[in-house]
Amino acid sequence: MMAFADVAKQLETWPDEEIVARVLEGETALYEIIMRRYNQRLYRAARAILRDDTEAEDVLQDTYVRAYQHLGQFAGRAKFSTWLTRIAVNEALARVERRKRFDAVDEENDLESFIVESKMPDPESRAVQLEVRALLEEAILALPDGYRSVLMLRDVEEMNTAEAAEALDMTEENVKVRLHRARALLRKELYARAGAKTSSAFQFMATRCDRVVREVFKKIEVASSQ
Repeated sequence: MMAFADVAKQLETWPDEEIVARVLEGETALYEIIMRRYNQRLYRAARAILRDDTEAEDVLQDTYVRAYQHLGQFAGRAKFSTWLTRIAVNEALARVERRKRFDAVDEENDLESFIVESKMPDPESRAVQLEVRALLEEAILALPDGYRSVLMLRDVEEMNTAEAAEALDMTEENVKVRLHRARALLRKELYARAGAKTSSAFQFMATRCDRVVREVFKKIEVASSQ
């Protein structure tokens, strides 16, 4: 008999399509694998559009609930991860439109929760690296809307051009042009001083991941009982 840890490890290797099929067959608990697999990507996509930490987390929850309710509509023409990211992007953009309608744009940027733990042993060096990393994140958030989303998905989340184009509903050529322009707008010295890959920015920590999973299952249960 396989140990629980071995079973869990095996489940994590399943392709998205197999998990989706099993969820549709009634194994709803497996939906947690999907959430934990894509929490970081969806959070980064939503954060790039909304520039608001709490609202980006709300988008994650709404995205997973909406995707769960429409799993049967996933046609497989694109990767499941791209389909899921597109839902998150649409939800984030819809919230931006609602902000505009109600004239309630929030310009606050809470970067404190994004500071990533450093492995540098020297406290002074560690403080410098954290400060520079925060400056890098602030510089990314300051990019114009059309460039920020592209750079977040391509350079931070490391999606390929085709995936980013599908998620953002634009041509691959447009993605390439905007990415080139976004990189040019960022000061090169910020990248040089950060001392880490760009992909280490905008981390979605484990405790927040647990919270999203817990809240999504609650919402799904409520929706299913109605």
